[in-house]
Amino acid sequence: MPFVSVNNTRLFYRLEGQSGRPVLVFSHSLGCDHSMWAPQMADLLDHFQLLRYDTRGHGASDVPAGDYTMDQVGHDVLGLLDALKISQAAFCGLSMGGGIAQWLALKAPQRLSALVLANTSPKFGMPDLWDARRQSVLEGGMQAVADSGMQRFFSAENQSSSFAQSTRTVLLGTDPKGYSACCAALRDADFRSELARISVPTLVIGSDRDPSTPWEAHGAVLAREIPGAQAVRLNTAHLSNLEQPRSFTAALLDFLKPSSQDPYQEGMKVRRQVLGAEHVDRSMSGATDLNRDFQELVTRYAWGSVWTRPGLDHRTRRLLVLAVTAALGRWEEFRLHLRAALEHGLEACDVKETLLQVAIYAGVPAANTAFQIAREEVERAARPDATTPPR
Repeated sequence: MPFVSVNNTRLFYRLEGQSGRPVLVFSHSLGCDHSMWAPQMADLLDHFQLLRYDTRGHGASDVPAGDYTMDQVGHDVLGLLDALKISQAAFCGLSMGGGIAQWLALKAPQRLSALVLANTSPKFGMPDLWDARRQSVLEGGMQAVADSGMQRFFSAENQSSSFAQSTRTVLLGTDPKGYSACCAALRDADFRSELARISVPTLVIGSDRDPSTPWEAHGAVLAREIPGAQAVRLNTAHLSNLEQPRSFTAALLDFLKPSSQDPYQEGMKVRRQVLGAEHVDRSMSGATDLNRDFQELVTRYAWGSVWTRPGLDHRTRRLLVLAVTAALGRWEEFRLHLRAALEHGLEACDVKETLLQVAIYAGVPAANTAFQIAREEVERAARPDATTPPR
């Protein structure tokens, strides 16, 4: 199990992705653990090495005795980065994690390349409210705050979602002493007078529907007071990354992923990945004065500007291309993309489902032709000598 001991506390962490890529650290909400970031992992692993951890008092990390402070949970992160030999990282924190993120930006800005503050605040409410919640969990266990916590975490329409059910399980499994100790850290945190000193590039994510940190009194303050901060508002309750996971991930990528300095080179890279290097090399070597500019246009804009966008993965884009080219009867393009897709991980069942959609929304004749071509290409792909790339 991946554990490190920092500040006399054993912390659980998960470090995933290709070494050498920029590191992005995720810090979870009060009453959750590192698993709350699972919906973001698949889309981000293509771009970052991802570090998730359980804050002290939560998940599989230790539950030291006594109340915690922002200094303690902040130094825990610095100790974790030191133990993993990570000199600098982007940091995304939601709610309590956003409080930790603000502490890091103020106390150790040199360790951060970028900051994402999601559904959080520079001041987390009045002390008496936190003390009442602490007393509730210490006397009645996590069950005493589970219902109210879930009402803050998720909108009414999402209370029965799989994400909500998993989150409730984690909340109920949190150690009441650890939860209470972190409540003390949030109770005493107040960064309002220091926000103007934050120099790290910052994105603030929030929502008007968040009952814990509604936008105007919380996110808007961060976005206004942190110099140069960008802002994204989602239509969610408190756990925005779970209620609108794709929109949350898209906001992260738009903010964190550096724009390509050369769309043509990026486009050429993706074009080779999708269609195969041999096919692309043949197309480029066969270019003439008549169509050379067209080849560059397709590479720069179709492949370099659209296929490189982070919102959809390559599998989804492949399926969309197959559906559109079949619907329009662009059979040469359909066959080219289908053959390349089958050679790069797409399966016959994926093609079948896509063409059934084509049959319903674009017509049976289009699907009939597409199924015939698909049958030929699937049979061809199953042959051991099927190595010739599409023309």
